[in-house]
Amino acid sequence: MLENSTILVTGGTGSFGHAFAEIALREYNPRKLIIFSRDEMKQWNMATRFNNDKRMRFFIGDVRDRDRLYRALDGVDYVVHAAATKIVPTAEYNPFECIKTNVNGAMNLIDACIDKGVKRVVALSTDKASSPINLYGASKLASDKLFVAGNAYAGEHDTRFAVVRYGNVMGSRGSVIPFFHSIKSTGILPITDPRMTRFMISLDEGVRLVEHAFGDMVGGEIYVKKIPSMNIMDIARVVAPDATHEVVGIRPGEKLHEQMIGIEDAPYTYEYPEHFKILPAINNWSADPGRIGEGAKVAEDFSYTSDANTDWMSPAELQKWMDQNADKIGAI
Repeated sequence: MLENSTILVTGGTGSFGHAFAEIALREYNPRKLIIFSRDEMKQWNMATRFNNDKRMRFFIGDVRDRDRLYRALDGVDYVVHAAATKIVPTAEYNPFECIKTNVNGAMNLIDACIDKGVKRVVALSTDKASSPINLYGASKLASDKLFVAGNAYAGEHDTRFAVVRYGNVMGSRGSVIPFFHSIKSTGILPITDPRMTRFMISLDEGVRLVEHAFGDMVGGEIYVKKIPSMNIMDIARVVAPDATHEVVGIRPGEKLHEQMIGIEDAPYTYEYPEHFKILPAINNWSADPGRIGEGAKVAEDFSYTSDANTDWMSPAELQKWMDQNADKIGAI
């Protein structure tokens, strides 16, 4: 459905944007792929990486700027919303700025997409939006709610919105694997808590989840991919087998285990072979056969957390992934 279409990615110079562009240009052959972001140098670097592909367009802009979004979205068919203030301490110390991007920016994008006749929008969420304990997570929960409700807010317009939610992206810039790589020569790795677990997903899997959402969505769904977990100690041992470990404690706003579906969402959650789908609680949409499809209702006390996961990535599997992606770890 994305073939020969015009696609815009907000925050498109980030890790997800690079992975999405690589797959989209190779497999979807879009008429235009528009990268909308604030940093001209990152855009220049990205254009260079993709050999100035004539299908790519680069648009300097900020989701906070409503007028700029209206101009950028002219003629756009599909939008992936990846722009966000994401670093937990940054959001805690700059709360007004976090809200301006993550909440106000979402509102601006929803309005602009409806008014410009965009067909479908998929917004990227985070595990931190499920039962949030920090401002980043709270702002992304608010964003998720806005995109879900946007389907009613659109009225008679045809624009539809959905959300995808996933956890730790392996090898992405600022994540734990490249961080451990960057300091392993010191012989000491800081460990927040030896019990800590994290979900593990590759960028390619994240892109495939977005692709699935575009094809499956009716409007208002939150898609959660089934992915394996790992213990932080296993990750540390794979990255630096000979390093010693220093327990430094959990940082403010950080969870011991990741959660992508809370028990409060269980009444609206359905299971599929490769993912879960949280349906909207509003407007009785969670009972809509078109949204449910072939899904099976989860148990009343269901939650999806990294510590209680039934699927675990082994150290050997992580090592294999690292060997295959050595040139990409921390690069984007």
